[in-house]
Amino acid sequence: MIARPTRDAPDLDADDADIAEIDQEEALIADLPEEAEPAPGSVAMGRAAIARAIKHAPNGPGVYRMIGPDGAVLYVGKAKSIKRRIVAYTRPTGLTARIMRMVAATAEMEFVSTGTETEALLLEANLIKQLRPRFNVLLRDDKSFPYILITRDHVSPQISKHRGARNRPGDYYGPFASVWAVNRTINALQKAFLVRSCSDSFYEARTRPCLLFQIKRCAGPCTGEVNHTDYAEYVREAREFLSGRSKAVKEQLAREMETASHELEFERAAALRDRLAALSAVQGTQGINPRSVEEADVFAIHQEGGATCVQVFFFRTGQNWGNHALYPRADRTLEIGEVLESFLAQFYEDKPCPRLVLISHDIAERELLEEALSTRAGHKVEVAAPRRGEKRDLVEHALQNAREALGRKLAESASQARLLAELARAFDLKTPPRRIEVYDNSHIMGSNAVGGMIVAGPEGFSKSQYRKFNIRSTELTPGDDYGMMREVLTRRFSRLLKEAPRAPASSLPEGETPPESADTLPLGATPAPGGEAEGAQEESTAAASIWPDLLLIDGGPGQLKAARETLASLGITDVPMVGVAKGPDRDAGRETFYADRREPFRLEPRDPVLYFVQRLRDEAHRFAIGSHRARRKKDITQSGLQEIPGVGPTRKRALLHHFGTLKAIERASLADLEGVPGVNAATARAVYDFFHVKAT
Repeated sequence: MIARPTRDAPDLDADDADIAEIDQEEALIADLPEEAEPAPGSVAMGRAAIARAIKHAPNGPGVYRMIGPDGAVLYVGKAKSIKRRIVAYTRPTGLTARIMRMVAATAEMEFVSTGTETEALLLEANLIKQLRPRFNVLLRDDKSFPYILITRDHVSPQISKHRGARNRPGDYYGPFASVWAVNRTINALQKAFLVRSCSDSFYEARTRPCLLFQIKRCAGPCTGEVNHTDYAEYVREAREFLSGRSKAVKEQLAREMETASHELEFERAAALRDRLAALSAVQGTQGINPRSVEEADVFAIHQEGGATCVQVFFFRTGQNWGNHALYPRADRTLEIGEVLESFLAQFYEDKPCPRLVLISHDIAERELLEEALSTRAGHKVEVAAPRRGEKRDLVEHALQNAREALGRKLAESASQARLLAELARAFDLKTPPRRIEVYDNSHIMGSNAVGGMIVAGPEGFSKSQYRKFNIRSTELTPGDDYGMMREVLTRRFSRLLKEAPRAPASSLPEGETPPESADTLPLGATPAPGGEAEGAQEESTAAASIWPDLLLIDGGPGQLKAARETLASLGITDVPMVGVAKGPDRDAGRETFYADRREPFRLEPRDPVLYFVQRLRDEAHRFAIGSHRARRKKDITQSGLQEIPGVGPTRKRALLHHFGTLKAIERASLADLEGVPGVNAATARAVYDFFHVKAT
């Protein structure tokens, strides 16, 4: 029996259900209409490539990849029987326009066999996240979710927020929807369990309790204010609470409070009372807290205007740990259940899965997804679309948030579209830019020089596209901003020419412009739907999508001239560039703009385009400064404070002994630095200036 198609696979009609033998499938392929020489990039050419691949396709479960002429993966799919699945792509009728475009773009196929369909689903999700094929539903999220970590590699465990790889031994609790939710929870847990949040180096350097001990948010294990046995009990209670046994912890604290009260230990009873109040605050200030759901993730999906929003709520220990809106990339012709199914498989590829997943819309292969998630999580996972009761209320609440979030997103996109149209008018661009790149440099007297590039477009800032460039040239004069800009642009566009070559405007016939595409259409316009034509258009403009339509350079005519000469040396003369020079006394609102073939000009002080450009410039400045500071801090960490004039091993030891950590030294005031034993006023000033001189 032929496996039921999923996601983007074409539907098989009733006649296909009678095809049970592989030789019959081969006969079906042989009956396809023949073309003597199919046109390159046509559906017939794609069908021929798939037909050749069928001869070598495995009969069992696995994953198949459809690959374009340039080697790029177009689509990743899974099937119970790979051969029977891909036969459907060769049918002359019954394919949607989107599937026809995918078939037309296919030049070859690759296969990976798996033991079960569950393994195929897991591998499919993994490959989609790695390869990001343009015909799949893609989860677009440029950051990981934060967690709470209670360490296990220290005699006095630490509680902290954590994001990224779990390399440190300890217990991780989450995910939380935002850092704000983590900080709020840690703050309340410190009040309830008195677990330290300081770093190990700060802990080791203490000779007296810190402020957190004074305000009753730490038990003070660093200076022996509590013995290790009692502190270990606090940590155990915190772990129990975060693991979902909050009721038992509260009952135990209540019994201890009553016992202390009966024994007339009123100070201890009051301390236990405060800890109970803190626990109630944890559970009482986090939005809706369900009574019948101890641990679950709630997903609600909403589609409107060709866009999709998935709202996820995290519930752990009976508490709402926050929500987050995600906007997956999905073709507007896909059913909402198909998008949600593919989204869930990718979402849990690198995250722990709870025992219950609630969804707003039922999905076709719910049982298969349950099996796959259970295999990955190591425990049974239930996926359910509730129809009544408190669980349904949770889903409805998430669905309402999804509608509102998508509405705000669409409104912001419309506003952004108007700004881009006005920007094109102000800078004499032919069409509103789809991709704007802004460049800035940051350094201190030429040291730790970094160039930064940010990207913005119709959807706002594209932070996953940001790039930093550590200045490598040893021939530059320290502080040579023009030389730094040349190096940054040379590296950026040299690589772009290799990855996505295109014909420069100078090589086109006179009066001819590059072909218009979905990436260069006016905002709000969409290409006409179709089969081969639209597929060919997508192929011809794949490279253009990562080329900028406008460069903004933070600087005046000198910076702009250096940028223009750099691109011209690479044969690039058709990318518009605008220099943004700060006004007198660096006043915002008095910027002067320098553009090609125009006299320097200013915009009206209340012009929305001026505010928009200021936002872009300030974001580039923030990114470049942050990259510079991170590099400078890394250098200090590796080379030590001895890099500061006047600071040797003895004074370094005195500073670290007094403040505990490098971050504390960086934040210290001049008066605090002067109060360090063995550090004179001149050295204190040198240390203070090193950390507080602004980067350029």
